[in-house]
Amino acid sequence: MNHQAIYALYPQVVTVDDGAGAFDAQGNKVVIDELAVAAWIDPNAYKAKRQAKYPPITDYIDGIVKGDTVQVQAYIDACLAVKQEFPK
Repeated sequence: MNHQAIYALYPQVVTVDDGAGAFDAQGNKVVIDELAVAAWIDPNAYKAKRQAKYPPITDYIDGIVKGDTVQVQAYIDACLAVKQEFPK
């Protein structure tokens, strides 16, 4: 079960058990639409994808310290390319 999707789609759910199901605060079982859960897309998934692809910040800092505007611009361009590849 995709717990994150269940919590996002069913705000009344406070507990999810892969074997028993989803339950509200009173212990009542909440009926889950498995197709909706499977179709749910994490709106924050882009963050982890971007983080994995961004160049190291040390490249930018090194360019600043050296006064190397070409290196700084290359870093900025690389970051913008990542943002374009994984939009919000």
